Amino acid sequence: MSGIALADIIARYDCTPTVAASQEPIGDRKDHDIVSFEYTCRGVEGLLKDGVLTAVVVSEWDDLKGTYLASVDTHRAPGGFAVGQLVEGTASILMDEGKAVGVEASGKTVFKFASGTLAAIAGRTAKFKTKPGGFGKFQLEFTD
Repeated sequence: MSGIALADIIARYDCTPTVAASQEPIGDRKDHDIVSFEYTCRGVEGLLKDGVLTAVVVSEWDDLKGTYLASVDTHRAPGGFAVGQLVEGTASILMDEGKAVGVEASGKTVFKFASGTLAAIAGRTAKFKTKPGGFGKFQLEFTD
């Protein structure tokens, strides 16, 4: 990472859920659920280009609106490794003609650990956002 300035984009990923989401009704009202899922991503831009992200997310959903409760992600890049932890985040299910077509999300993550080529992001807080990326996929971006 020597000589590379941390500009706007830390990483842009193409992602695919690896495990079907677990959805558990809370039971206090209709469409109030706890959802968890795992996903993996391939780095396509930024410091983590050609890297891999693996993550697990737990969120609370009230109909079409979600709040992230917990998330941890590991970022592996050539010569570097980092671990991110959720600070805050929200999500919304996108609808088209009455059908769910994807999820948009945004929030903040802190890189609790980073070494090697990723050492410069250790302790940094980054913004994240997601958008649908085709059937069963999404794009994830981390920025300063």
